Amino acid sequence: MKAFTYERATTPGSAAAHALNTPGAKFIAGGTNLLDLMKLEIETPVHLIDVNGLGLDEITPTPEGGLRIGALVRNTDLAAHPLVRRDYGVLSRALLAGASGQLRNRATTAGNLLQRTRCPYFYDTNQPCNKRRPGSGCAALSGFSRQHAVVGASEACIATHPSDMAVAMRLLDAQIETVNPQGETRQIPVAAFYRAPQQTPHLENVLQTGELITSVTLPSPCGGTHIYRKVRDRASYAFALVSVAAIIHPDGTGRVAFGGVAHKPWRMEEADTLLPQGAQPVYDHLFASATPTAENAFKLTLAKRTLASVIAEGRG
Repeated sequence: MKAFTYERATTPGSAAAHALNTPGAKFIAGGTNLLDLMKLEIETPVHLIDVNGLGLDEITPTPEGGLRIGALVRNTDLAAHPLVRRDYGVLSRALLAGASGQLRNRATTAGNLLQRTRCPYFYDTNQPCNKRRPGSGCAALSGFSRQHAVVGASEACIATHPSDMAVAMRLLDAQIETVNPQGETRQIPVAAFYRAPQQTPHLENVLQTGELITSVTLPSPCGGTHIYRKVRDRASYAFALVSVAAIIHPDGTGRVAFGGVAHKPWRMEEADTLLPQGAQPVYDHLFASATPTAENAFKLTLAKRTLASVIAEGRG
């Protein structure tokens, strides 16, 4: 690990300003992803800004009937919160499907959204990776690609986003609230948060330099049966080959989002309107642009069958 300096931020605005004014600085909270990357020298920040003391660790109702989740709320606390379990069950289930209990005790809401891919070529500094070293190439294209994206990828990158929580947040139409170094705030829909890889896969989201996530807001509950189905190689502590987050209403309407298949949670609102017709039309719409490799083409069949199973469960 390379040497770095460290400070504890006192306000969100000052944290953002210090990040802007210190090239190579990074925010740190739970550190469950960043510290691993620093040990491997994939991430080499010269300065760490500890944001744990900013008071962004509360879950409160919004005037609109939704829920505001502080950026520093730990995954364990979010999954166990009574309002989350009652009104946003898919989020609680997605969180409990991720990582281990020890990691959930430290991982934060914002950090979960910002975690980086677990592509083995990203983690191997001897291999080319456009996420790690822009312009070096993508070793996964001609290498082991079983875990990789089948849709939304590019010639520069076929990595997937690893977050389970983000899939549920996308399903729930969550909004990400931020503050920038000038003290200005904005709301970013999770749907617009992640960038497509195209030719710049190292640019993973739309945050600007120094911009800090302060909270995530959920709209008012939409009812229905909440399901999160994660298919993986082993029963725990594994990333999804395919995951499906769904809310199904008694009349067959609802919404659905996929994880493990793209660079971001994969959802299209147009596909949601097809749910009463069954799994096939929804699948056809969501995966019409799929470009699997020979090693991960099985994910398409797996996605369709998992979706059908989830829809059947939701209809009871």
